[in-house]
Amino acid sequence: MTSPDSKIVLITGASSGIGEATARRLAADGHHVVLGARRVDRLTALVEELRGAGGTADYQRLDVTSRDSVNSFVTGAHDRHGRVDVLVNNAGVMALSTVDALRTEEWDQMIDVNLRGTLHGVAAALPLMRARGKGHIITIGSSAAYRVDPTAAVYCATKYAVRALSEGLRQESRDVRVTLVSPGYTHSELTERGGDPHIQAAARAAAEELGMPASAVADAIAYSIAQPDTVDVNEIIVRSTVQG
Repeated sequence: MTSPDSKIVLITGASSGIGEATARRLAADGHHVVLGARRVDRLTALVEELRGAGGTADYQRLDVTSRDSVNSFVTGAHDRHGRVDVLVNNAGVMALSTVDALRTEEWDQMIDVNLRGTLHGVAAALPLMRARGKGHIITIGSSAAYRVDPTAAVYCATKYAVRALSEGLRQESRDVRVTLVSPGYTHSELTERGGDPHIQAAARAAAEELGMPASAVADAIAYSIAQPDTVDVNEIIVRSTVQG
C-alpha cells in the first residue's frame, strides 16, 4: 500500500547500478517507481521483484538519446498516474580514453547520453511540474564534475555541463526543486562498456577497491526526496571514505 506521502518517481537508466538501487530504495520507502532503460528484460525482472516485496512499480522501454522516447516515457507515466512528482535523470555512460585516441563516436555517445539525455528529461518533465506548481528534478552527476583526470576529459566535460545545467535550473526555479547528486567511485556497470580496454580495466579495478555500493547513492537520493517541499537539497557529493 502506498502512503499519502507516496510520490510518482521516474528513474532513467534503471536496469542496473545506481538506477536499480534507487528503484529498490524508493519502492521500499513507499513511492511508486516508473523505470526506464533499454534492457526491458532487466526492467521486467526488477518490477516483478519490487512488486513481490510489496512495492509498486511499472516500466517503459527508454532511450534517453531520443527526445521522442523520453517524451513518451514521461507523458506515459503522467497519463497513467495523473502526475509526475520526481524525475531522476540517472542514465549515463563513461568511455575512458586519452583525447588523442580520437574515439569520436564514444565522445558523441557520452554527450548524447550524459548531457543531451538529461536535457531531454528536463524538457519533458519541467512543463508538467510547472503546470502543477511542484515537482523535483534530480540529476546524477559525478565527482568528475569537480576535477579533471587524464583519460576522462570528455566524460568530465559532460559532467561539468550537467552540473552547470542543474545549477542554472535551480536558480531559475521557485516551485520545482532541483538536486544534483554527485557520486565518487561506485560499484556499477559504468566501466564495462566502451573506452580504451586497458584504461577501462584500470578504472574497474579502482572502483572495486575504492568504490561504495550503489545503495549509498540511492540513500542520498531518498534523503533529498524526503525533505519538505519548502526545502531544496541543491547538491550532494558522496564518496567512500577510502577514496580520499
